[in-house]
Amino acid sequence: MKKIVFLSLFCGALFTAHAQFRSVPAVVTDSFKAKYPHASAVSWSDKLLAGSFQASFTEGKDKFVARFGNNGEWQWSTKKITKDELPAAVKDGLAKSKYAGAEWEVKTVTIKFMPGNTVQYLLFVEKSDLNKKNLTFSSEGQLLKDSSTL
Repeated sequence: MKKIVFLSLFCGALFTAHAQFRSVPAVVTDSFKAKYPHASAVSWSDKLLAGSFQASFTEGKDKFVARFGNNGEWQWSTKKITKDELPAAVKDGLAKSKYAGAEWEVKTVTIKFMPGNTVQYLLFVEKSDLNKKNLTFSSEGQLLKDSSTL
């Protein structure tokens, strides 16, 4: 049993070390520069298991996160916004959902930009320390997904 645990830890360490040394391919950085020519303070992370690279950066006053596939294809970008910045349709969708009311508090709001000019709104809401949800709304205010989180 000790050999299995040791081997698992060793393989995990090697996997982590490999993930830290993999450089961002030129096709990915070129694609990023084409999509975000005015980006500054760019930092990259390797999402090896997802087969992608993630850039955190600033554009103007906004902070973004963008994910690109190994082939340079843009997958999505996100930025945090305030609850007040939500479109009226999303506010209405939230108000009509079972997560409306004083017992559910909106903790964070993120706007997610995806290919095809698709925009989604990701809301993290909390009722108690044990009752937390990630909600995904369409730009039309339809609740697309709710999932529990810790």
